[in-house]
Amino acid sequence: MARRKKKLEILRNDPWLEPFEEAIVGRHEDVIKKIKELTAASGSLSKFANAYEYFGLHKQPDGSWVFREFAPNATSIHLIGTFDDWKLNDEYKLTRVGESGSWEIKLPADKLHDGDLYKMFVTWDGGQGERIPAYATRVVQDENTKIFSAQVYAPEHPYEFKVNDFTPDTKPLLIYECHIGMAQQEEKVGSYEEFRTKILPRIAADGYNAIQIMAIQEHPYYGSFGYHVSSFYAASSRFGTPDELKQLIDDAHELGIAVIMDIVHSHAVKNEVEGLGRLDGSYDLYFNQGDRREHPAWDSLLFDYGKNSVLYFLLSNCKFWQEEYRFDGFRFDGVTSMLYYDHGLGKAFGGYPDYYDGNQDTNAIVYLTLANLLIHEVNPNAITIAEEMSGMPGLAVKFKDGGIGFDYRMAMGIPDYWIKMIKEKKDEDWHPTSIFWEITNRRADEKTISYCESHDQALVGDKTIIFRLIDKEMYWHMMDGDNDFTVERGMALHKMIRLVTLASINGGYLNFMGNEFGHPEWIDFPREGNGWSYKYARRQWDLVDREDLKYKYLNRFDNAMVGIVEKQYNFQAKPVEKLWEKDDDQVLAFKRGDLIFVFNWSPTQSFPGYGFLAPTGEYEVILDSDSLEFGGHGLIDDSVHHFTTPDPIYTPAGKGWLKMYIPARTAQVLRMVKPRPGSRPAAAKQEAPKAETVKTEPSTVDPKKTPAKKTTANKTTAKKSSSEASTKKPATKTTAKKTTTKKK
Repeated sequence: MARRKKKLEILRNDPWLEPFEEAIVGRHEDVIKKIKELTAASGSLSKFANAYEYFGLHKQPDGSWVFREFAPNATSIHLIGTFDDWKLNDEYKLTRVGESGSWEIKLPADKLHDGDLYKMFVTWDGGQGERIPAYATRVVQDENTKIFSAQVYAPEHPYEFKVNDFTPDTKPLLIYECHIGMAQQEEKVGSYEEFRTKILPRIAADGYNAIQIMAIQEHPYYGSFGYHVSSFYAASSRFGTPDELKQLIDDAHELGIAVIMDIVHSHAVKNEVEGLGRLDGSYDLYFNQGDRREHPAWDSLLFDYGKNSVLYFLLSNCKFWQEEYRFDGFRFDGVTSMLYYDHGLGKAFGGYPDYYDGNQDTNAIVYLTLANLLIHEVNPNAITIAEEMSGMPGLAVKFKDGGIGFDYRMAMGIPDYWIKMIKEKKDEDWHPTSIFWEITNRRADEKTISYCESHDQALVGDKTIIFRLIDKEMYWHMMDGDNDFTVERGMALHKMIRLVTLASINGGYLNFMGNEFGHPEWIDFPREGNGWSYKYARRQWDLVDREDLKYKYLNRFDNAMVGIVEKQYNFQAKPVEKLWEKDDDQVLAFKRGDLIFVFNWSPTQSFPGYGFLAPTGEYEVILDSDSLEFGGHGLIDDSVHHFTTPDPIYTPAGKGWLKMYIPARTAQVLRMVKPRPGSRPAAAKQEAPKAETVKTEPSTVDPKKTPAKKTTANKTTAKKSSSEASTKKPATKTTAKKTTTKKK
């Protein structure tokens, strides 16, 4: 009798997936078969994925050189370059290596030198052309002609890493998304060195424990944001040298900061001279044939993941960046496009059948799974993140449990939700039920990276959240002491949006550089349409550095909230326990560990002595968005401790009424005070809680209402005004779904 196979954990965890068990198990078995096929000779994926050690240009121990390229359709290949005045010379002619499709040349030490520029001149039946080698590790652009060439990079004293044993801190993972070129104040392309010396210290001071760097792989067009890659093994030279990038990563590790690379394996630039388009004259060396060769929205080429030679190239590319540069992991771009034959374009993904209807590219699913297995085989502590918007189940589930194997998936619905709220909803219609649903709407068995906005939300034609909230008033009313109502509203909501998003994470949190202090406007790279201007392709650090501007307050708040979460070990794994949500009042409260997060989204109604159920005990305020330190009005006395009031109904459950003053449009974080040894527990205290003096609210908080009178924390909630009641709407739960794949 045949032994029954153990059911995959993903199916055990989610019974609703059972109708699709055949597809899920089939994908799992496809990966197992492919692993056996690829590792038959080597024994492991790590030993298999070594293409970069064979192909490309290598200096031998004796000083000689060897160069190899995979180009099965070529009939001849020459190296041309500055060493022979770019002329065809049989001394630099490659020879075919058997029937493998590979070509090779071995050269004496004096035939190539550090800094030499070179290309391949490839001939095929019916054509010929110059090509940059697929495995080139250094590609540079001539400042005058704008022509790209590979470059020999063999420094006499290569960089030696100082940190040899680094483990990322992922409990929780706090990511600072950044771009090397646009990281400087000046209107120019920044460098690795400038980022290392000027920006890394800022990030460390801000409390983030990881950076996610965009646009590392070489790309011909700067304005593509690095997503139209031409040379997959070359670190972009417009930012500096390979050794300078290595030193940047090394310094980050010294600061305790992990370095994640934004890797692009979903498509490639169409350029034929600079890219892989027709490396050996054929159209399908690396890419699909026919209608599937080009992406219908991105104007780029699509890899054929069904070819072992393509798997060899891409898997080796993952290992190369880990081994050569010591990247701690990858954020895989454009995963939705990879998963589906239609690339997810125009699809709503309304239910499980949409993930198992035959529209899925099983070859791409196999590749992504293999990539995750390889990356974690090379470094068990590596971090992998999927940028995926369809909601494919199992994407961030371990392979052994039936998943694709990413550590995290981007919570892409959250930024869409915040934009929708800001654009479409009146302040009175910001309902806690809807907010809490959206920020916690995720699969229980998959970790996510939550964020309010990344680079995507600020690209030209869009705006940063703070600029959506304040807009043109940022140009005139961000001076410290200017009490403009629009600015005060925008700053208050900016703090609350970021805090509630961070406080609800189940994996990690991401911030795009500059948004921690409310960077204004948008991102627009130099292009013909803007006169090749760098004005919006930079970061205005002087805004946060100036003491006379309000940006410093937003930055301080970001530092404080990140610091609170960072100090709570394994914060992301603590259950998110909803304590209170009331749409009429627009009040939300939830608990994580010994912290309680309280939000009053109402634009007009402040609540003295507002009560909600919480675990019995004593609480202290450790963060107040309305604090003067963060540009608020200082309406709360943060030194006051709050005690729960006993209630016979809830006492058996260990809960009582926690009453506190919650000003309009503010957030507070409370921490339970641990009883000192020998002291009476808070639940035993029968005396009334200490009265909390409530300061009078300035008219700028609510220009249409009379300021609240002084009261105490244990008084009843103030009666709502008729004007407020008339604007109340029923609670609605809204799940924002992306229906299109973004264009790179």
